[in-house]
Amino acid sequence: MEKSNLGKTNHMKNDRLAWLLSGLFGVLSAVFIVFGYQLEKSDSINLSDQNSLLVLALMIAVFAIDTKHIWDNYTQSFYGRKFMGTFRLEKIFGKAAEPVKKNDFFVNWILLIVLNMPVFLGVFPGFFVYDAQDELMEVITRSFSTHHPLLHVLFLGGTIALVHKLTGSWNVGIATYVFIQMLVITAVFAYVITFMRKKGLRQKGKLLWILYYGVFPTIVMFTLCSCKDGLFSALLVLLTVLLIELTEDSEAFLSNKRKIATFICVATLMPCFRHNGFYAYLVFIPFALIYFRKQLKSFLIPMLVIPVVLYLIISSVLAAALGCQGTHHQEKLTVPIMQIARVYTYDRDSMTQEEIATLKEYIPEENLNLYTARVSDLVKVSFNNDKYEQDSNSFWKLWFSLLKKHPMTYMNAWMLTSYGYWYPAANINVYKGTTVFTFTYDESSYFGYEVEQPGERTSFIPAIDELYRYISIGSFHDDNLVLSLLFAPGLMIIIFMFTLLYRISQKNYKRVLPFVPVMLTWLTVLLGPTYLPRYVLYLWTVLPLLMITGSVTDLIKNNRYDNI
Repeated sequence: MEKSNLGKTNHMKNDRLAWLLSGLFGVLSAVFIVFGYQLEKSDSINLSDQNSLLVLALMIAVFAIDTKHIWDNYTQSFYGRKFMGTFRLEKIFGKAAEPVKKNDFFVNWILLIVLNMPVFLGVFPGFFVYDAQDELMEVITRSFSTHHPLLHVLFLGGTIALVHKLTGSWNVGIATYVFIQMLVITAVFAYVITFMRKKGLRQKGKLLWILYYGVFPTIVMFTLCSCKDGLFSALLVLLTVLLIELTEDSEAFLSNKRKIATFICVATLMPCFRHNGFYAYLVFIPFALIYFRKQLKSFLIPMLVIPVVLYLIISSVLAAALGCQGTHHQEKLTVPIMQIARVYTYDRDSMTQEEIATLKEYIPEENLNLYTARVSDLVKVSFNNDKYEQDSNSFWKLWFSLLKKHPMTYMNAWMLTSYGYWYPAANINVYKGTTVFTFTYDESSYFGYEVEQPGERTSFIPAIDELYRYISIGSFHDDNLVLSLLFAPGLMIIIFMFTLLYRISQKNYKRVLPFVPVMLTWLTVLLGPTYLPRYVLYLWTVLPLLMITGSVTDLIKNNRYDNI
């Protein structure tokens, strides 16, 4: 009797938590949609629009109630109750029908390479874009800066320069680098699929994810793109796999020297390809320490902290050895720079002459006049770093002064450079009107697509080249409003929120912690210069792991739902 009452009490507590979190999901998803729509159409959030506020309130209620209903039915389905017919996660990701073969990884890897090769030939020598020329020139001129991750600069520039020296062809050099990167990234994807097979992924599920990793355009674009985001995303996926293993059996993991060494290597290399990965990992450590508080006397703390130390050492040594130029403060100050610039653009009359003079000491007038709402590059490019290092107090005094006068202007400035990450229907066209090496952005800026100089596009399969051009910079978004949602960062983050909040509502923290670095990394891009899929590629590459670890079977085994 006492056990029954205890079960009912626990169920009531869990139910209240589920309502709270479904409510949170309702609020966030409704805000994303309503405010995202306003930003897309009007370049600002209008809190005085009563119709929008009514729609917002209704959406919150509908999303919260429906989400709670879906979560309840999904949980109950594990107790033999029907949910959406005969749907059960195990029917897709159930126990493997046959043992995983020893050569499974290599088969997966070869299949992924084969799937990527037609696109590689179609867009030959690959997508050499997003600061690619700048990174190559740093190596050629031996003039380095910390603006781009030095390890990636050396890897990309060194490979291309070496092959060019041997062959005399820049295209061959670019193709060599892109091919090597493709081998690395597809190997990671093959490892992920093999890992999922060991966790119960059926053969049909395996083929599904092979096609996903090998064919889905957003993933293939960056597998064959010279920018650092592909490698960073691959390392973040590997870190997620290792964290899944660590949470499943921490004692076995921490007693395995090979696993520990692998974790340290991956956690060290990941931020070497994107600086924001370091900040995300740093914030992740306290979450890990809280979760594994019973293992603090083990090698856990050194394993988590060593990557931080190694990253700082590697960064410092490379910067010193290569004689890097000064720090680019504007990369960290993107949001405040855009906020002040928006006030200057639309509310200049409210600024005093002293405030305007102070602002121009940090940002030249010609750059302030180039303000565009969705990307900060043209404004921040000439930011006076020397002045900021000498007198940062004046900058922040100006920022706080204008904040008091124009809080909504500040909010709009920030939201306009980030809403594409959370509004599913956002048209990612932040570079509209910008001329690059081989074209002018017009209908879309989803992906850079081109080959920067000194490379040149030489397609062996023109039809594939045209397809990727259409998806990257064409009218794909406007022509396929529903299908294009699958390509939207906003939809991906809603899927992640829906899934992770459900697991938190079930107190299934074991299935949440591995994805904390992903979510923290996503939070860092909200402070970035603009919204582009390249910065959140990991949302697509980590998705299979999110799906494969979706079961609540662990909770049932632990009898955490008595009398449900």
